[in-house]
Amino acid sequence: MIDRKDKLISGYKAFRAGDYKAQKKLYEELGTKGQSPKVMLIACSDSRVDPTDIFDAYPGEMFVTRNVANIVPPYDTDDGFFGTAATIEYAVKVLKVEMIVVMGHESCGGIKGCLDGMGHDPDAGYVGKWVSIINNVRERVLARSLPENEVVLEMELEGVRQSLTNLMSFPFVKEAVESGTLKLQGAYFSIIQARLMLSNEQDEFELIPA
Repeated sequence: MIDRKDKLISGYKAFRAGDYKAQKKLYEELGTKGQSPKVMLIACSDSRVDPTDIFDAYPGEMFVTRNVANIVPPYDTDDGFFGTAATIEYAVKVLKVEMIVVMGHESCGGIKGCLDGMGHDPDAGYVGKWVSIINNVRERVLARSLPENEVVLEMELEGVRQSLTNLMSFPFVKEAVESGTLKLQGAYFSIIQARLMLSNEQDEFELIPA
C-alpha cells in the first residue's frame, strides 16, 4: 500500500520546486497584503472537479467553497446549514466579490444519490440530510417523464439553477445583484470530455468553445 503521508510530502516538494518557485513573489504579496478575489466559485467536493484547475486560476484569484453536489441552501437562520452560507456572506460582504459561479458537473454522486431517494432516507446520515435540500428539484425533474439517459444530466443542471435561485434568497446577495455590483453565473463541467457550459440569461446552458 502507498504511504499516503509520503505522497503528501512528495507532492509538497514538487510544488516547492515548481509552481511555488515561479510564484514566490505572488505568495509573499498574498500573505502580507491579503486576498482580493473577484470571483467566488461554489463547486462540488468531487475530487475529479478542481475549479482552479478548470479555470486556470492562480492563487488568490478565486474564493472557492465546495460541498456535496455544489448545493446552495436557501436563506434560513434556523436550519443549521451555515457552512456554505458563511462563505457566501464572507465573499459578498467582506471580500466584495463581483461574481458568484455555481458549477455542477457530470457524474455527480450527490445528485445521483438524491435521485435515488437518499434525501428521503432517515438512515442516510449527514449526506442524506444535505441532499434533501434539493428534494424539490428531484420531484420537478422526475415529473417531466424524461428518457432515463437524460434524467441525471437534467438533475445536475436543474440543481445549479436551484442554487442560483437560492442565492437570491440571501438579502445581501439580492441587494448586491440589484445594485449591479454582483453577478450570478451557472456553470457545468463534463468530466469525460473536459467541456464547460455556462448559463445564459434564459437559464439555458451553452457550450463554451475550447
